[in-house]
Amino acid sequence: MGRIAGVTAAETRERLLRAAADVFARRGYDGTRVADIAAAAGVSNGALYAHFGSKAGLLVAALGAHGRRLMDGLFADDPDRPVADLLVAAGRRLPRPLDAGGDLVVEALAAARRDEDVALPMRDYVGERARRLAGLVRAGQDGGELDHALSPEAVAHFCLLLAMGSALVAPDPHQVDEEEWARLLIRVVAALSPAPPHEGTP
Repeated sequence: MGRIAGVTAAETRERLLRAAADVFARRGYDGTRVADIAAAAGVSNGALYAHFGSKAGLLVAALGAHGRRLMDGLFADDPDRPVADLLVAAGRRLPRPLDAGGDLVVEALAAARRDEDVALPMRDYVGERARRLAGLVRAGQDGGELDHALSPEAVAHFCLLLAMGSALVAPDPHQVDEEEWARLLIRVVAALSPAPPHEGTP
């Protein structure tokens, strides 16, 4: 199972990332061997190591690919969508049952507590996510949707805490009605908007 004929290096990498997300989610980080992921992707162990230096690096890379797909999916339908709407749309997904990507978040967070090889790339991953979210907040501030008095880094940190915390809380027995959750999110995001001018203020 070396390089597959007719498959580019980019396609092989994508195949490995998807296989890793599935195998890590099913077997856990500690229960997964590099050979398991290579077999699921249909490549050799050597081909895997040619793309990723270690099992830890592959775990975080798979998590990063999942996160990028989520963010890109939010923008795909309407690239000019208001930032406040994007925050609400992203937040509405949080109480739903986890998919393989959500299980991957749990595995990565747990492994990072025990394994420094995972902790280091996870810090980079979280930092990259925070920077991207902070950039989104700045865009909302520049467009007049979000209050300039708020720290973009603080808002990004708050969003990350919600997202990662939701991965650790099973939907049952704490399931919340979707519309009730949406109303709460809308209220929270509205609080990030610029304060209306006082009456009589030009």
